Amino acid sequence: MGSLNLADQVVLLIQLRTDELTKEMHGLGGKRSYGWFCEKALKLKEAAERNPFKKTLYQSHLVTLKMYIQMLLQQREFLNVLEQEIDQLAIQFEEYEILRSIPGVGSKIAATLISEIGEVTQFSHPKKLVAYAGIDPRIYQSGKFTATINRITKRGSTKLRQTLYTAVQCGLTNNRNAKLREYYDKKRSEGKPHKVAIIACANKLLHWIYAILKHKQKYTA
Repeated sequence: MGSLNLADQVVLLIQLRTDELTKEMHGLGGKRSYGWFCEKALKLKEAAERNPFKKTLYQSHLVTLKMYIQMLLQQREFLNVLEQEIDQLAIQFEEYEILRSIPGVGSKIAATLISEIGEVTQFSHPKKLVAYAGIDPRIYQSGKFTATINRITKRGSTKLRQTLYTAVQCGLTNNRNAKLREYYDKKRSEGKPHKVAIIACANKLLHWIYAILKHKQKYTA
């Protein structure tokens, strides 16, 4: 595609099969997985199909598009550098390796947990850490009525809450975390919906995180 002008490249992009485009993008030497490039290729083709300049395509539009693409690529490189620096800083903390001992908790999740939780000793009880993450149940009461279905409060750290959900999903994938899978299956057998079971797992996982950080001991199955 490099020898074609920009207008022809847009046309070729629409005509290319997704697998062909993925292969070409992946061949540029990116560090991401093949699946990541496949997802981006799909989005790129969808964007090309929605192209509002199909009938009248001006060179200025293509120049602007090329500029934005270059800016996005530069931003991606900048974020890669930041991620590497975060990893280097995270490994200096004792808590980093402790958290990574939990199946499903990788480097990015461990680093985020450290930054969001801080010193775990500031929480006198694991329930206070759960409340900080906003995954404690909010009980609705009105007079003598108490709701049987409660929602989480969603107060506190949104980033911590999202990271816990990711950690749970990673732990359940391919049964990496057997204890977490067992707990999830238990909740499902009790009739809990998937989302409710995931929240319960996040709550349980945060209790485990509190315990291992407080006692400075790695996770044991």
